[in-house]
Amino acid sequence: MSIKEQISADLKEAMKAREQLRVDTLRGALSAFTYKRTETGKDELSLEDELAVLQKQVKQRNDSINEYTKAGRTDLADKEASEKDILAKYLPAQKSEEEVRQIVRGIIAGLPADGRNQGVVMKAVMPQLKGLADGNLVRQIVGDELK
Repeated sequence: MSIKEQISADLKEAMKAREQLRVDTLRGALSAFTYKRTETGKDELSLEDELAVLQKQVKQRNDSINEYTKAGRTDLADKEASEKDILAKYLPAQKSEEEVRQIVRGIIAGLPADGRNQGVVMKAVMPQLKGLADGNLVRQIVGDELK
């Protein structure tokens, strides 16, 4: 079962249970899938495309949480956090900070000493961690390890 099919099934359950926040969040995700399908011109999205759409949705929620928190709007930040939690269930498990750090250290050890800069390391690390770790966390760890 694809992620889209799972979300559709969960949407039906949420509608029956009258969970409005969950309904709205899942409808938004399905809408994002449709938009991506139209944008790419594909009949169906691949698993990677579906994951990318969901990751973008979660990232948008994280950005909104940060902005609302800065503005002192905890009510809106809480709503965004709830939506993020609903969407995160459909993503693969994220790697811990220590697991990311080990991968980064392995990549840095394999690079020549004169080629160790943040851009080169990020370019080597991100394909391995795509969808498995937040890019901001990876960037922070790469910066720490290169010091």
